[in-house]
Amino acid sequence: MIALVSPSTNSSFFLLTGFSGLEQQYPWISVPFSTIYAVVLLGNCLVLYVIWTEPSLHQPMFYFLAMLAITDLCMGLSTVNTVLGILLGLIQEISLDSCITQAYFIHGLSFMESSVLLTMAFDRYIAICNPLRYSSNLTNSRIIKIGLTISGRSFFFITPPIICLKYFHYCRPHILSHSFCLHQDLLRLACSDIQFNSYYALMLVICTLLLDAVLILFSYVLILKSVLATASPEEWHKSFQTCISHVCAVLVFYIPIISLTMVHRFGKHLSPVVHVLMGNIYILFPPLMNPIIYSVKIQQIRSRMLRLFSLKIC
Repeated sequence: MIALVSPSTNSSFFLLTGFSGLEQQYPWISVPFSTIYAVVLLGNCLVLYVIWTEPSLHQPMFYFLAMLAITDLCMGLSTVNTVLGILLGLIQEISLDSCITQAYFIHGLSFMESSVLLTMAFDRYIAICNPLRYSSNLTNSRIIKIGLTISGRSFFFITPPIICLKYFHYCRPHILSHSFCLHQDLLRLACSDIQFNSYYALMLVICTLLLDAVLILFSYVLILKSVLATASPEEWHKSFQTCISHVCAVLVFYIPIISLTMVHRFGKHLSPVVHVLMGNIYILFPPLMNPIIYSVKIQQIRSRMLRLFSLKIC
């Protein structure tokens, strides 16, 4: 059974953790973080604008890319207030309700990004291995259904453990490990029975992030098998160029997650600054890099952006 208490007893605040020992340097540290957030917001908005305004990009591949950009944009918006708030001296603590809400969006958007990357792998598989049925398989109505399914899958299944956080009793020092709220961070401070949340969260990670990674890998095995069996060197190179941006996005998403997990599991002896830095990399690296990757590697987006900037300069 989950030990629950009245929500009214949890009207407390939690101390957010910045870069301990570097408080005097916060004004300087805030400069690169502000720049990163600006690039995250502007870069993803620019990708969305280009896809929206360019009729030639109204294709399934770019609709999925727009979903990825929206996810990255929301991830940046969900953490900017606490991360920059600490560095700029605007806030030091967060209420339980705000913390739970932030954790809900951070974890939901992480699952959503994983789902979108899996969908993009499926898109590449159909485009390369079954191109004649590409348009008939990925119609606009089906893409809308896929988008709704991704959103439901990402945010529905994380609701039960997030709701439980509201009713836990937090008797340990209310000091979080990061400059934003995470489910596992709040569990560490709870004195209630957290068994349901622990096992549910583990199964959720296995059934989403891990399963998605396996399916993405499997899709690329099928793509590689098909290309090597039938394609000429020119076609192989074209297929490689088609997939490279997505492969980079997958690595940009999963490497920080694996690194943060390793730091939490085996890096207890490391400085708290390392934990905070890895947490920020986990949150900011994919939203920062994805617009850059797709702007550089996808010729249609690159040429449209160059055209856009040249018009503004003129």
